[in-house]
Amino acid sequence: MKGLDTRFVRTAARPDQFINDGLPQIAFAGRSNVGKSSVINCLTGKSSLARVSSVPGKTTSINYYLVNEKFYFVDLPGFGYARTSQAEKERWAALMEDYFNRSGLLSLGIQLVDIRHDPMPGDMIMTKWFLAAGARFIVAANKSDKISRSAVPGKLEAIRSGLGLPPHVQVIEFSARLGTGKKELLREITGTLA
Repeated sequence: MKGLDTRFVRTAARPDQFINDGLPQIAFAGRSNVGKSSVINCLTGKSSLARVSSVPGKTTSINYYLVNEKFYFVDLPGFGYARTSQAEKERWAALMEDYFNRSGLLSLGIQLVDIRHDPMPGDMIMTKWFLAAGARFIVAANKSDKISRSAVPGKLEAIRSGLGLPPHVQVIEFSARLGTGKKELLREITGTLA
């Protein structure tokens, strides 16, 4: 998967706006400040495809990006941002839960976590949703450029343990800034599509 010809297609604020056209969907989920947009931009090689904001919690709907006219990158709303109203948090949660409950939509889930921090309750809930959806999923531990190389293995193990991941769920070190883990994550995406 050399170049990714990627374009924004749609924003879905309600379940009736979900795309369900039979093409595979690779969904990205994570806390509001984990760098989802940066990871998507890193994978596609397009620095401004997904809007990177200095204010966490800007992705409030589900954004669809068509990749190589063959599959979608699906950017799910960020969760856990403290300054968001309770009503808005509940709306986002209901939207994501509806997405996960729709049979046949999700082909591969990519849960993004911040490698610097132990998993929080919202991360654990997201893991449960991915597991319940029944589709394959991977955890990408972003921001690895912000810790020492020697700390990486211990942090990855703490994430695996904290999320209660089964052995088959892979945890990949990632840095959207440096491109660390990009090749590995794209290989997993390609394998899923095959």
